[in-house]
Amino acid sequence: MSDAELRGAVEAILLIVDEPATEVSLAQVLEQPVDRVRGALEDISGQYTSLGLGFDLRRVAGGWRLYTRPEYASYVEKFVLDGQQVRLTQAALETLAVVAYKQPVTRSRISAIRGVNCDGVVRTLVTRGLIEEVGSEPESGAHLYRTTTLFLEKLGLDSVDQLPPLAPFLPDDIDEIADAQR
Repeated sequence: MSDAELRGAVEAILLIVDEPATEVSLAQVLEQPVDRVRGALEDISGQYTSLGLGFDLRRVAGGWRLYTRPEYASYVEKFVLDGQQVRLTQAALETLAVVAYKQPVTRSRISAIRGVNCDGVVRTLVTRGLIEEVGSEPESGAHLYRTTTLFLEKLGLDSVDQLPPLAPFLPDDIDEIADAQR
């Protein structure tokens, strides 16, 4: 397979994927070495960036996917959403943050951290595909939740390890606050 044919095949596949395509899966389908496919993906990504096209090829959530450039987001949003946006509530954002930083975590632990019942919010986040069940806690049998690949995609992250550290946002006397609540 020539370099041009490899590039064309990779681009064609990336146009139709609904989740990031891994280098391994692309290599298997294209019957090419993973290193060659990785090199092609990196070359394509670099070329898209240097040309300043309206879209970009990014590595995210363990794979590669085409995205529109941020500077065109308002136009894409207007076209796709026709002025309507579905946003997460404050409760949903807080719950999602707890799951992201504490995963895997039970509903009761999320509720304890937030200080309010989170059952409805957890159901909403599961329905939207941002979190998922990943088994149960051995001691209590309670369901455990973690973030999904869609969550990583929406934030443009490759893994939860890339989440920003929480320490800069916590008060200096956090240990005293925690001891007072016990």
